[in-house]
Amino acid sequence: MKKLRSALKTKFRNSIKIVGLGKYLPEKVLTNFDLEKMVDTSDEWITTRTGIKERRIAEGESASDLGTKASLIALKRAGLKPQDIELIIVATVTPDYQFPSTACCIQKNLGAKKAVSLDIGGACAGYVYALSLAWALVGGGFYKNALLVGSEVLSTITDWSDRSTCILFGDGAGASVVVPAKSEAGMLSSYLGGDGNFGDFLILPAGGSRLPASKDTVKNRLHYIKMQGNEVFKIAVRVMVECAQKALKKCGLRSEDADLLIPHQANLRIIRAVAKRLNLEDKVFVNIHKYGNMSSASSAVGLCEAYEEGRIKKGDIVVLDAFGGGLVWGACVIKWI
Repeated sequence: MKKLRSALKTKFRNSIKIVGLGKYLPEKVLTNFDLEKMVDTSDEWITTRTGIKERRIAEGESASDLGTKASLIALKRAGLKPQDIELIIVATVTPDYQFPSTACCIQKNLGAKKAVSLDIGGACAGYVYALSLAWALVGGGFYKNALLVGSEVLSTITDWSDRSTCILFGDGAGASVVVPAKSEAGMLSSYLGGDGNFGDFLILPAGGSRLPASKDTVKNRLHYIKMQGNEVFKIAVRVMVECAQKALKKCGLRSEDADLLIPHQANLRIIRAVAKRLNLEDKVFVNIHKYGNMSSASSAVGLCEAYEEGRIKKGDIVVLDAFGGGLVWGACVIKWI
C-alpha cells in the first residue's frame, strides 16, 4: 500500500506547460458608431462606461468553426498533428448544439480521432476552468496532451434591442495546447470558486429544461443574455482581486511578483479597479477596446495575443483572472517556459 501511495504521489506531481497558442476573430467588425444606428446610444457613452470601441461578429460561423480555426494555429505552433491530441476541452456558453458537444464537433473538424472530447460551461471563467482541469488530467498522467479551446458566438444570444447589453459582447475563439512539465515551472497554482446564489445576476433564462422554448419565452425575449450590471460589477472586482491573491499565495508568491496580469475583458473599469488593488496597473493586458466581452474566449485570446505581442517571455509569472455567470470565478498562475 505504501508503494502504491508513493507511485500515485509521483504520478500526480507534474505541472503542465503551454506549447502552442492560437486565436481566431471573425472578419466583421461592429463599431460603436454602427450601434448608434441600432439603439439609443453613442460612441462616447459606450467608451466611457466600458472601454469598448468595437467587437467582432460571426456571420455563418458557429462556435466549433471559430474554435477549429484557432485550434489549427495552436497545433501548428505546438508542432503537433490533430491525430496526436488525446484530450479536447471546449469552454463555451454558445455551443453548436445541446449535443453533440462542441468539442466533438471540433474533434470531427480536425480529424483528431483519438481525442476524448468534452465541453464545460464556466461562462467567462471557462478557459481558466479548462486550464485547471487540464492540469489535473494531463499533469496527473491520464493524457499526454490536451487542446483547450474558448470559443463563443455571443452575437447569437445578444438582444440587439437592449442597449444595456448589446454594446458589451463579441465573438471569437482562442486555443492552447498543453503537455506535461516536469520542471519547477509551467502551471504553478489554480484557485476556483463560485456562488450559485447570484446566478440571476447574469443569466440566459430560456432554452434549457427550466424554461424550454415556447411562444412565451420567444415573445418575452428570454433566449437572450440578461444582466444586472451594477450588481455584477461590485462582485466582480472583489472576487477577481481575491482570486488572484489566493492563487498567488498558493504558490508562495505575491502580486508584486507577477510580470503580467491578464484579466477577463468584461469592462475597462473592472479591469482597472482589479489591477489597481493588486498594484499591477503597469502590468495589465487589455484588448477589450478591440473585441468587447467574448466570455470564455476572452482569456484564451488575451493569452495568445499577449504572447504574440512579446508581453510574455520565458520565466515570466503570468496571472489569468476571470469571473462570469454562475456566478463563477478563478485564477491561474503560470511561470512561462
